[in-house]
Amino acid sequence: MESNENNAQNQQQNNPAPEKPSGTKTWVKLLAVFYLIAVASSFLIIGKTAPGKGPSLKPGEISGFGKIASAKSDAVAVIPIYGTIYQSNSASIFEKGSQYIAKKIKLMAEKKEVKAIVLDINSPGGTVGAVQEIHSVISRMKAETKKPFVAMFGDMSASGGYYIASACDKIVSHPGALTGSIGVMFSLANFEGLFKKIGVKSEAVKSGKFKDMGSPMREMSEEERKILKGIIDDTYSQFVDAVSAGRNLPRDEVVKLADGRIFTGRQAFDLKLIDITGSLQDAVDLAGVLAGIGKNPRIIKHTDAFEDFFSVLEYKTGLVKIKDFFNQSPRLEYRWDMGD
Repeated sequence: MESNENNAQNQQQNNPAPEKPSGTKTWVKLLAVFYLIAVASSFLIIGKTAPGKGPSLKPGEISGFGKIASAKSDAVAVIPIYGTIYQSNSASIFEKGSQYIAKKIKLMAEKKEVKAIVLDINSPGGTVGAVQEIHSVISRMKAETKKPFVAMFGDMSASGGYYIASACDKIVSHPGALTGSIGVMFSLANFEGLFKKIGVKSEAVKSGKFKDMGSPMREMSEEERKILKGIIDDTYSQFVDAVSAGRNLPRDEVVKLADGRIFTGRQAFDLKLIDITGSLQDAVDLAGVLAGIGKNPRIIKHTDAFEDFFSVLEYKTGLVKIKDFFNQSPRLEYRWDMGD
């Protein structure tokens, strides 16, 4: 009996109770499940367009992950531009890197079988430099490849989203989409009042009186405000010039509309800011006609399941606002603020 009890005690010591799963491990598992769901959805798309199921994609079908079906027939590429756009070489949960988007545009424009590009835009805009980088690559690819570009507005293509679209040959928009917001803003935070309440004092040692201009630790001076207003006016003028040139509109007409106001797609059509009200398929058909390959062309979509999943998550949950709260550095933006 005593021997059996000792054996039982030894077994308990050698086999300790299993650890309870930590919260971190649970979150990792949940993210893994979400990712697998996104990947599985993409494989469903790929399965419909697999080479073994036919010589080529049917009109209007889309291939995933930027892969092109085995038949190298003429096609229209659809490139999504979703979310707020910042200067970066990657796409994160919260923002879409301008260099990442520019690379996608260049990649698809240089493919021989791609005869036209549709930019599927759902964005309130982004930082000035990031938006101008994408605008620049569109203009350059148009000049180098002679291929038509068509912009498509889904729910929203405001401010920088519209700036990007102005580089395209044609713009299509849902009649109820939100667009416009032609203008620029300089986002600054001011924590002076908060720091006074909690007893925090900040001091800056600087080489010139304007070196810490825009600091969140103190109130802005009138002289600093005038300097920043000059920057705003210059980048605003660049926006107006881009729209005037891209839409072939007199500059004074653009200025009348460029006070930051937004428009529906139908209003934008009446103001000649877009060319057609319609759907994504209408944009694809228009691109096909402009390229000389007709309506219902084969479609190539350069996308990524993980990227699309988090783009939807960002829109539905407002995760971007969390990112904006923690990223309070000064930003010159072509972006519709939406009151956040």
